[in-house]
Amino acid sequence: MQLRELGRSGPRVSAMGLGCMSMGIADVYTSSVQDDAAAVTLIHRALDFGINFLDTADIYGNSEIQVGKAIAGHRSGVVLATKFGFVLSDPPGGERTINGSPEYVRHACDKSLQRLRVDHIDLYYLHRVDPAVPIEDTVGAMADLVRAGKVRHVGLSEASVDTVRRAHAVHPITAIQTEYSLWSREPEDELMPALRDLGIALVAYSPLGRGFLAGRIRSLDDLAPGDWRRNNPRFQGENFSRNLAIADRVREIAGRKGCTPAQLALAWVLSKPGVIPIPGTSSIARLEENARAAEVDLTNSEIAEIERTVPKGAAAGSRYDPAMMQLVQR
Repeated sequence: MQLRELGRSGPRVSAMGLGCMSMGIADVYTSSVQDDAAAVTLIHRALDFGINFLDTADIYGNSEIQVGKAIAGHRSGVVLATKFGFVLSDPPGGERTINGSPEYVRHACDKSLQRLRVDHIDLYYLHRVDPAVPIEDTVGAMADLVRAGKVRHVGLSEASVDTVRRAHAVHPITAIQTEYSLWSREPEDELMPALRDLGIALVAYSPLGRGFLAGRIRSLDDLAPGDWRRNNPRFQGENFSRNLAIADRVREIAGRKGCTPAQLALAWVLSKPGVIPIPGTSSIARLEENARAAEVDLTNSEIAEIERTVPKGAAAGSRYDPAMMQLVQR
């Protein structure tokens, strides 16, 4: 596994990371890793492949606990990222809010450190921007955590270009996490040029289009009744049929290239300078398949063909429902 710089000021990380949302959280995807031992085995297999960049969040059920168990004894070889900001109602199951207040920044970090069983977090993200709190105040509190030695680097998730620039003026931002894939290329318009200018990495979540581009989802029947993607606009009605056609086009190119559709989609993301994809999975077989995408070398002409075949804006439907869309790019 090749290594890449995490932005201009960050550590060297594997060219591909591992998203850990499918560990410790139920009823999100059709398959998930609820058993701690299975999660540890999966993460250890990722480390075997040279994947040292692990991404979790305090809202991902028991994911932080599972990640913490997995990296015990491996801490020096892991670049650990987690996120804060979402607050669940008590009791759970009700309203979900965003809290970016300085007080909550400190509280959330201490709780994550406890669950992860570590003395510092390598990359600490604000999961979503809190519109009620100036980003300068939130990032200022995150900078305090850096000075206290609890956090090494600061990041934001789903932030607008203006917010990124304001945050970066307070404390260097190492990485911005956002959805980016063949069917979610909006970051190319404004965000990615700004990140290149500022020396900030883009960490791409859902680089396989929430699994659609891997070619294994052929109908909604392939998703469990509780899988949240059933309520995602891109998986509904006519949008599903149109997006299935995109997946089929990716499959056709992958066949000619001699790789799987997932590997082709990931190789395309890996071809973008400064971008680090973090595909998630609950399957060791899928983990190994994804990791081998780093061995797929796309020529300039192949990249051009892929982008002609799946042009920007080709995906049908928005990437979230209206309520969730209110939380991104602000």
